[in-house]
Parts: sequence; structure tokens; C-alpha cells
Amino acid sequence: MSKLHIKKGDTVMVLAGEDKGRKGRVLQVLVDKNKAIVEGLNMISKHVKPNAANPQGGVEKKEAPIHISNLNVVDPKSGKATRIGRRLNSEGKLVRYSKKSGEEIK
Repeated sequence: MSKLHIKKGDTVMVLAGEDKGRKGRVLQVLVDKNKAIVEGLNMISKHVKPNAANPQGGVEKKEAPIHISNLNVVDPKSGKATRIGRRLNSEGKLVRYSKKSGEEIK
């Protein structure tokens, strides 16, 4: 299985779908499904039965996973969507970098 270009904590931009053009922070990456959950994007209404955590029950808004092919990491320099590359840095460690600005992504 190949490595994914998105990690938890990255700021990403949505390339396709209802939330196209919006940015958000990755909360979770579902590696087995090739999907990611992005904060505040792709919101769904989930009907919840009353339970100990939520005695009232009702309709709950939550983020649904978005396929990774529809996400691009945001360039730290320009704030625009960019592709990701991997290269060795000065210490010989493999790091991700922005293809647009060439800047390293933390």
C-alpha cells in the first residue's frame, strides 16, 4: 500500500464536491478507506437515540469522511492548494515539500 500525501493536522483544501474551495484542518485519516475527516467540512445530520452521553437524543451535526483524491494540502507560503513531493533534507531525513513553492511542510 502506498503512502498518503495527507497527515493528521494538515490544512487542506477541498478540490471537488459540495465544499469545493473550502479549507480545513484534518482531524483523522482513515488509511484503510483512503479517506480523511476535515474539521467543519462535509457536515451530515446524524439521528441519535438517547443514551448516557446524550440523554435528550435528537439530530447531531458531524463531519463525514472525504476521499483523499478530493483533497490537496495548502501551501504554507501562498495559502493555495499544492501537490506534495518527498525529498531528503540536510539531515538526510525524508520530508514532505510543496511542489508550488518548494517549501518544507511541517
